[in-house]
Order: sequence, then structure tokens, then C-alpha cells
Amino acid sequence: MGNTVSIGLLGLGVVGSGVIKLIESHQEELIHQLGCEVNVKSVLIRNLEKARNVEIDRTFLTTNPDDIINDPDIDVIVEVMGGIDETYHHILQAFAAKKHVVTANKDLVALHGTALEKAARQNKCDFYYEASVAGGIPILRGISDGLSSDRIQKVMGIVNGTTNYILTKMSNEGVSYENALMEAQELGFAEADPTADVEGLDAARKMAILGRLAFSTDIALEDVEVSGIKNLELADLQYGEKFGYTMKLIGYAQCSDQQIEVSVQPTLLSKEHPLADVKNEYNAVYVYGEAVGETMFYGPGAGSLPTATAVVSDLVTVIKNMRLGVCGKHSLEARFEKHLRSSDQRSGQYYLRIHVKDRVGAFSEISTLFNDLNISFKRILQTPIKKRELAEIIVVTHHTTLHNFQDALNQLHNLDVVLQIKSYYKVEGDAAHELAGTTKKL
Repeated sequence: MGNTVSIGLLGLGVVGSGVIKLIESHQEELIHQLGCEVNVKSVLIRNLEKARNVEIDRTFLTTNPDDIINDPDIDVIVEVMGGIDETYHHILQAFAAKKHVVTANKDLVALHGTALEKAARQNKCDFYYEASVAGGIPILRGISDGLSSDRIQKVMGIVNGTTNYILTKMSNEGVSYENALMEAQELGFAEADPTADVEGLDAARKMAILGRLAFSTDIALEDVEVSGIKNLELADLQYGEKFGYTMKLIGYAQCSDQQIEVSVQPTLLSKEHPLADVKNEYNAVYVYGEAVGETMFYGPGAGSLPTATAVVSDLVTVIKNMRLGVCGKHSLEARFEKHLRSSDQRSGQYYLRIHVKDRVGAFSEISTLFNDLNISFKRILQTPIKKRELAEIIVVTHHTTLHNFQDALNQLHNLDVVLQIKSYYKVEGDAAHELAGTTKKL
């Protein structure tokens, strides 16, 4: 290995431009750490005429991926072009050409991470993807290296900045979902088509990656149960506030006795929970280990330079491995067979808001139904809506199984007194104080 390591870059968008800026501006630091220069030799783009927000010699640009993949002088390929099928093909070709790969592509890693890890091992290549989850937060390295001696039991995260910004605006300023989304788009925190973010798909991809790494199990994207924030009403955030909760879109992965559950869903968090104070576009991941207990990783979850920082950090690791002659040895195959928890093995507290007929005995019928299913109430709020001759009941249950709660929902539909189930959400971490005020008897 000479005095220069040559890099091929697939993509020159927001993150790719950030990678070039960091390599150029941090060259002295890189030489100090690695004992060699790092040089971007060639960059794959789609349009040679497109204006760029980074200065680069046009002779370095190409529209042909083979110019990079088959260049014997290029040691490492950095993939920041996005996409799945085409990119998957390029990376497999890169491994076959004995080139190491760093990627920021969460969609690709969520869907094909296991296959790519295997291809990397077979070709004695490195494959790193820190930037695929939570941007500049070193969560994957924190789990794989920093907590490698522990048994991780739970990973919870706010891993999508768009939805966290929207929920912060709704909670703190009382604005509607539609207005909060519009503001997020105007500020560049949300895409013109925000579907992947607000429906929870972006977070689900990241949780598949986190769960796979934390539990050494081949978790697939389809194993993640997903619901988004599009149908949230301000009323639920306001009632949650009264109970001592704040609403967040939470990615959740837990492993106990080799039984795993992974989900993404709007969740009412106790304000005492470490994740409750994570606001606006910031991300945070809470990790609970058997030995270490609670840890939390916090920081910017996206953006050109934060994400590029994670990419270049992976690049530094690859070059160090090259100099030590240990490339292709960090990746391990999944240790455990996948066993997903059934609904009767999953438990939690739940928030429920329903509309009922405003008549004597209405709550008694509902209470009897829940008692029969061994579900008790931790908190209750009953409010008449006189103009419509109905009442609104909000409850937070004690811990119960998901199966029993789903059974209760099904049976509520059959009660004559129940007009509509307005909403229900998981509750994580109970609040320290009870709701002030009195409860109205129905």
C-alpha cells in the first residue's frame, strides 16, 4: 500500500458533496491518522452538465460505473447514489473486483444487508454502513464495538427527523399535522413526497438494520410492524400532555429469551423517558444492555456534513484495516435463528380514546369488558360532549398483552354503547404524576 489511497465515489448529491468537502478540508487530519493521503479519483454521476454545490475537476467525473468498479487504482468505493437494484448490482461487482465498500444507503442495507455482508466476507472485503442509520450519530459502531461485550436487550429510537419535527411543532405550538408538515417541507426537513417518512417506512428500514446488528439475527424489513403519524389528531397529543406523556414516532426492538419484536409506531412516552426531550429534527437512540444498563446516542440524524462525517469515519476504518491486513474480518454471520414474538408474548401499556353514548352505565359496560380480559386501568378521563349527546373516554391501561388489548378493541366494536374508537397508541414508561382533577361518572 502506497502513500495514497484512491477512492471512487458513486453519486454526487448532498451526501457525496459533503464527503468530498470533508476529505479535502480534513486531509491533514487523515494523513495524521492513516499515514497516507486520501484521494477521490473518480465520481459517478448521471448528468455531466448538472450544476454542483462542490468544486470538482470535470475530468474526475464519469457516467459509466465500470470506470470506477474496474479501475485497478481505486481501493475503496463510497456509495452515496441511493436506489436499490442498480446499486446492489454495483456493490456486488465491487466486491468481486476486491474493492471495499462504504455506503449510506439505508434502503439497500435494510433489504440486502445480509447478502452484501456475505459477499464482502467471501471476497475478503470490508463493508461499512454507519451513515445508513441516524446520520452523524455513531450508533452502529456504538453497538458493534462499544457494547460488543454486553447483551443488548432493547433498542428504542427517534430515527426520523422529519416526523420528530412535525410532532414537536404539534406538541409545543398546537399546530395541525398538515401545517407542521408544510413548514417542515419549507425548511427542507421533509421531501416534496413525505410518504416514506410520515408513514414510518424510513424508520422501519433503520430499525431492521439496528435490530439485525443488536441481536445478531437476520431481521428482514417485513418483520417490522409499521404505522405512521398521518392520522394523529391534536386531541391525542393534548390528552397525552395532561397524563404526563409526549408523542413520538418510536422505532422499537426488543429481544428476550431469543424472542424478538421490532416495530415503528406513534408512542406516548413518559416525560421522564430520556427520549422525551429530543425535539425538532434531531435523532436519538436509546440502548439498554444487560450489563451496562441505559445508554443513549443523540445528534443530527441527517444533513450533508453530519452524514458525510459518518461516511468518512467508515472510510478511515477501512483504510486502517487495509494497513493492518485485516479487511473482511469484522463482519460476523448472524448467530441466532430468528423467532418473532407473537401477540400474546408482547406486553405493554396502551392509551385508548373512544366516543360512547352519554348515558348512565356506559362506562360500567366498558369496564366489565376490560375486566373480563384481565385489563385494568391506570388512568381514566371522562368528558361529556353535550352538543352531540355523547361522551369521550380516555384511558391508559396497566401492563397487558397485545393479544388481550387487540381482543378488547374487537369486542368494543360490538358494544351498543360504543359509537367510535377514535385512537389507540402504545405507552412507554409510566408518568410520575396522576392527572389532576376529578373523573365524571357515566
